[in-house]
Amino acid sequence: MIIHHFESKYSVLNRFIAEIRDKNIQKDAMRFRRNIERIGEILCYELSKTLNYKTKSIQTPLGNKDIALPVDKLVLCSVLRAGIPLHQGLLNYFDDAENAFISAYRHHLDGQDDFEVIVKYFAAPSLDNKILVLTDPMLATGKTLENVFKALKNHGQPKQIHIISVIGSKRALTM
Repeated sequence: MIIHHFESKYSVLNRFIAEIRDKNIQKDAMRFRRNIERIGEILCYELSKTLNYKTKSIQTPLGNKDIALPVDKLVLCSVLRAGIPLHQGLLNYFDDAENAFISAYRHHLDGQDDFEVIVKYFAAPSLDNKILVLTDPMLATGKTLENVFKALKNHGQPKQIHIISVIGSKRALTM
């Protein structure tokens, strides 16, 4: 497993992370959603650096130009509802990707801190030989993604799995 911690690399991403974490700014729901979408766009760009490319010749006004284009088939899978702006940010750049959505929520047991993650709804295309990109804005415990993986088993075998999260706890990253 490779973990990319982009906060340690200075970029405009830091501004968007700061704004979604700032207790005063995060109350602006529209700005919060837009910043999550922007973060999705930046993380999408970073993910694109890991894909496979093939050179294709295109006709320009001045002649032919060889250019490398991505060839991997992607499925973007987001945890509903919080994942929708992040999903949109990825979709803004991976506009030919297929989509999958899963609904998961915490069911607290007897009003305690203990909970189980319930997966209620899942819609996805075949994952066989595709790159699966799982998105969840907050990776707190890792339980949601664990249950998402279980739900995905019946939809085929992806050739790669990438997880994109805006904020991740140390606990979740060690699972």
